Amino acid sequence: MDFLWSEQQEQIRQAIERACLPFDDAYWLAKDSEGGFPHDFHKALADAGWLGIAMPPEYGGAGLGISEAALMMHTIAATGAGLSGASAVHMNIFGLHPVVVFGSDEQKRRWLPPLIAGKDKACFGVTEPNTGLNTLGLRTRAQRCGDHYLVHGQKVWISTAQVANKMLLLARTRPAEECKGTEGLSLFYTDVDRGSMEIREIEKLGRKCVDSNQVFIDGLRIPVEDRIGEEGKGFSYILHGLNPERILIASEAVGLGRAALAKASRYASERMVFDRPIGQNQGVQHPLALSWMQLESAHLMVQKAAFLYDRHLPCAAQANAAKYLGAQACGKACETAIFTLGGMGYAKEYHVERYMRESWIPRLAPVSPQMILNFIAEKVLGLPKSY
Repeated sequence: MDFLWSEQQEQIRQAIERACLPFDDAYWLAKDSEGGFPHDFHKALADAGWLGIAMPPEYGGAGLGISEAALMMHTIAATGAGLSGASAVHMNIFGLHPVVVFGSDEQKRRWLPPLIAGKDKACFGVTEPNTGLNTLGLRTRAQRCGDHYLVHGQKVWISTAQVANKMLLLARTRPAEECKGTEGLSLFYTDVDRGSMEIREIEKLGRKCVDSNQVFIDGLRIPVEDRIGEEGKGFSYILHGLNPERILIASEAVGLGRAALAKASRYASERMVFDRPIGQNQGVQHPLALSWMQLESAHLMVQKAAFLYDRHLPCAAQANAAKYLGAQACGKACETAIFTLGGMGYAKEYHVERYMRESWIPRLAPVSPQMILNFIAEKVLGLPKSY
C-alpha cells in the first residue's frame, strides 16, 4: 500500500479546495446561525462534476473509488465546512450505491444522471423511532397493490428531507413472523410525495443548515418499477452500502478534527500572554501534538479500509474501526481547540465551538461506538455475541 497520494488524488484534493474557497468561515457561520440548506455550495460541487465521483462513467460519474470519495469528503470538512458541508453532499456519494450494484439498467439511466448533475436531492429513509439499529425490526409497511405499493409508517433522523425530492426507502413487504433471517424488507428509490408525507424538522445541537426530520408516511404510492432488485431482499442490498458509509463518515470526522487543530495551532502561535505566545508552553503544545497523532492514526485506518473496499476485499472491521477512531479523534481535537482558545473558544466568531457541536454527529451516527465495539469483539476476536 502506498501512503502517498497519487498525482490524480492530489489533483482531486486541490480541486476540491478551490471549489470550497468561496464558502469560507463567514459563510458557514451564517449557515449555522440562520439555517437554510446550502444550495449554492451543493450546486458548485455539482457543476464541477464532483457529486458523481464514485458513480459509473456511463451515467455521468467519474468512476473513481471510495478512496477518492473519502479524500473528497475529508477535504470538504477540513476547509472549515465541517460536517455541514460534508453532509450537504454525503448522500450523493454513497447513498445510491444499492442502485449502482442492484438496480436495473433502466433504473440507473433514470436515477443516476439527475443526482450526479445536482438536479435531484435524495434522502435516506431507513431509521425508525422504535427500532434504532435493529433494522430487521422496521415496521414501515409497503403493501403490493397491483402495479404499485402503498406505504404507511414512520421514519426518524432523515437528513435533507426538507429539500429532497427523492428518497431511498426501506420498508417491510412481508410480516416479520412469516420471514426467515433477513427476508421481508424491500428497498425503493422514489419521489418524495409531500401529499402523503408529513415532514417535521428536528431542532438539534449543530449542523443547522442540513435538516434532520421525522417523516410520517400515510398512503405513499410507489410504482413497482421504483423497487430496487427483488422484493424482500432490501436488507441485503442496504448492507452493501454500510462499509463505504462508515469510511466516508470517518474521513469527514478526521477532516473536521484537522480543521479544529489548524485553528487552535494558529491561535496558539499568535496569542501572546506574558510576552510570549501561548503555544510556546508545553501545557498547550502537548494536547495539540496528541491530537495530531490521533487524527493521523485514524486517517491511516480510513485509508486502509478504503484500500480494501476498492479492491473488493473484506473491510468491515477496518471500516468500523475507522469510523470509531475518526469520531473519537475528531471529538478530542475539537475539545482541545476550545481549551486552547480558552474563553474565545466559547465564542461563535472563532468557529471551534461550532466544530465541537458538529463533532457529536460521527460519534453518534450512523452507528454507536458501543455497537462498533460489539462488532469488533464478536467478528474479529471471536467473543460471544452480547446483544
